Amino acid sequence: MNILLLGSGGREHALAWKIAASPLVTKLWCAPGNAGIAREAECVALNVADHAAVIEFCRRSAVDLVVVGPETPLAAGIVDDLAAVGIKAFGPSKQAAQLEGSKGFTKDLCSEFNIPTGAYRRFDNAKDAVAYVRAQGAPIVVKADGLAAGKGVVVAQTLLEAEAAVAMMFEGAFGSAGAEVVIEEFLSGREISFFALCDGETAIPLASAQDHKRVFDHDKGPNTGGMGAYSPTPFVTPEVHDQIMARIILPTVAGMKRRGTPFKGVLYAGVMLTAQGPKLFEYNVRFGDPECQVLMLRMMSDIVPAFLASIDGQLKNFDLRWYPDLALTVVMAAKGYPGDYIKGTRIDGFDDAAKVEGVEIFHAGTVAKDGAILANGGRVLNVCAMGKTVTEARDRAYQAVDRIKWPEGFCRRDIAWQAVEAEKPTG
Repeated sequence: MNILLLGSGGREHALAWKIAASPLVTKLWCAPGNAGIAREAECVALNVADHAAVIEFCRRSAVDLVVVGPETPLAAGIVDDLAAVGIKAFGPSKQAAQLEGSKGFTKDLCSEFNIPTGAYRRFDNAKDAVAYVRAQGAPIVVKADGLAAGKGVVVAQTLLEAEAAVAMMFEGAFGSAGAEVVIEEFLSGREISFFALCDGETAIPLASAQDHKRVFDHDKGPNTGGMGAYSPTPFVTPEVHDQIMARIILPTVAGMKRRGTPFKGVLYAGVMLTAQGPKLFEYNVRFGDPECQVLMLRMMSDIVPAFLASIDGQLKNFDLRWYPDLALTVVMAAKGYPGDYIKGTRIDGFDDAAKVEGVEIFHAGTVAKDGAILANGGRVLNVCAMGKTVTEARDRAYQAVDRIKWPEGFCRRDIAWQAVEAEKPTG
């Protein structure tokens, strides 16, 4: 098969690495790709937002399958446009992608189909939103309704913070994404990521993971796109796993089908493990980044037939096999991220880092220039490792991090700290 992968981040490098390993692949392209992806696929300078250009490339290159990495082209309907001209594409339709594209859409679906989630209200003006915040009290969560690159959520600990968040969103901090705001109950508990593969009718679980959103150690500092992750998480026991599938994933797939907007692709549930059981706090409609990186390392099965089964509605006869080992990734970011950071700094030491047992390095924001690898983004590298335990995987990943020579970069030093604590023998 000839396959085109869309995207340029660490998630896409992990997907390219996994797809390239499939015996079904004749040729793999990635648009636009990055310096790491170029080792697995031929990078092409296509504007992913220009659907006509993507279709033209597919026709010219006899592309059999398009795999869409990021959420923005999904929300813009690229899967619909490709399907309309007979090109297979992995991911949800524009209608189904509203599960990520609109927080309000998801909350309304939860309400309609009795999916456990926090209490909420939707607002299109600041005055009513502030009145609701004052009536509810803090802590409370304020979300821009639309896509805001993972940054449109404020967990306000005080009324002042909540009011400032409402004002910021209605004043256009996130453009049209903040034209409507969802205010919801603060859920306390442990946050985990849960992934399922869907074909519009059936859903099969992929794996659980735990992401680390805050920029600094001990979960301090502003939220980011994710500073590290590991999979599986010990906090998703077999019982919790079954509850998430039965109460959250399967009712969502059934509800979307009933509404006439069947969901195909990866359903990524952000779940809070509360005292009352698992509750959904958000959906994404694609692989997480950096969770995808650890999932791809652990997946034993060929991923290409899984994509095809999702598109063709054949998941009921399908299962995936996983390595029992644990996978962990540490994100190396440019100093200053998630605020202002410098691009173009040189990174060395890749070969030395890759020699550590069980280590794989995925590029998130890099560019090759004159034989050197340069940083070209906020989150730049994903240093990943496998191990028999969380502690072993973590030690290997940090050993590799320490071999990378990049003075302008930084990382969190405590990825998977909760699981490492849980692994320690009790005296």
